[in-house]
Amino acid sequence: MLSRLPVAALKSQSALGASRSTFSAFRTRATSQVRFTSSSSASSATLESLFTSRASLISATLFSVGSIAWYTHLYGSLPFIGEVHANSLADDGLHPAAYPWSHKGLFDSFDHSSIRRGFQVYRQVCAACHSLDRIAWRNLVGVSHTADETRSLAEEVEYTDGPDDKGEMFQRNGGALPPDLSLIIKARHGGADYVFSLLTGYIDPPAGVEIRDGMNYNPYFPGGAISMERVLWDNLVEYDDGTPATTSQMAKDVVTFLNWAAEPEHDERKKMGIKAVILFSALFAVSIGVKRFKWTVIKNRKICKFLTLSMLLADFDSEFAVYNPPKDLNH
Repeated sequence: MLSRLPVAALKSQSALGASRSTFSAFRTRATSQVRFTSSSSASSATLESLFTSRASLISATLFSVGSIAWYTHLYGSLPFIGEVHANSLADDGLHPAAYPWSHKGLFDSFDHSSIRRGFQVYRQVCAACHSLDRIAWRNLVGVSHTADETRSLAEEVEYTDGPDDKGEMFQRNGGALPPDLSLIIKARHGGADYVFSLLTGYIDPPAGVEIRDGMNYNPYFPGGAISMERVLWDNLVEYDDGTPATTSQMAKDVVTFLNWAAEPEHDERKKMGIKAVILFSALFAVSIGVKRFKWTVIKNRKICKFLTLSMLLADFDSEFAVYNPPKDLNH
């Protein structure tokens, strides 16, 4: 067969083969260059998107806010910014210590036994001067007492209606009207820690500090001089469950009761919060899956560019392909 082909045809075939080899080398070099360029551009684009994406900005913001909140919780002031007070530290009172209350955690509830004992302390000690107007008898049912116990307690109290805040019915202590204790935990800076420290912080006045007659010294009270004298002493009450009635135990129980009085919805709010966190976490996971499914087609358009380039190179290669005429079967 080769002997029948003219010399010109052989030359054209050899030239076409050389052009094909040259084009193949060019295509290989171009493809490698495109891949190197695409990889470098992809890495730079990934690095750029890491610093400019919304998720990165939100994460950095949350980290900064969380760090400031954590520092403020530990030290009581903002970092690098001092607190400005119109009063001195002596006027504001001694800062109370942070106590490990059993209901302080995110998933912790009130100690209902302590609430029951605290109500006993309030009823026998505090109720002589302090009211609890925002708490009804029915609020105790199911929390610290049964319905029958609450009914028997309510029958022992007689209520008098008539004058306003300036009438004779109100008990006065050293010229000061005792505050209502319904929201005392929320109304005082320091909350439960302050009230506990106040009840257990009565001491003799230090040298150089003069206290008027009828006043008592307590370093946790603003100014140091308080008209309420010390009311909690060891074995002042007798608990029904046999718990030793020390001063700190009674203060802890009555503060727990007052904390519940200020937040009767405390336990239910935490239960609803846990349910909400679980529900919204599941919805967030579902939304992420739907988002990835919906945006997959759009994000994968980058791959189509390389496919289109390969298709163009293949079409260009086919134009230089050697034409093979059909064989004559009868020859």
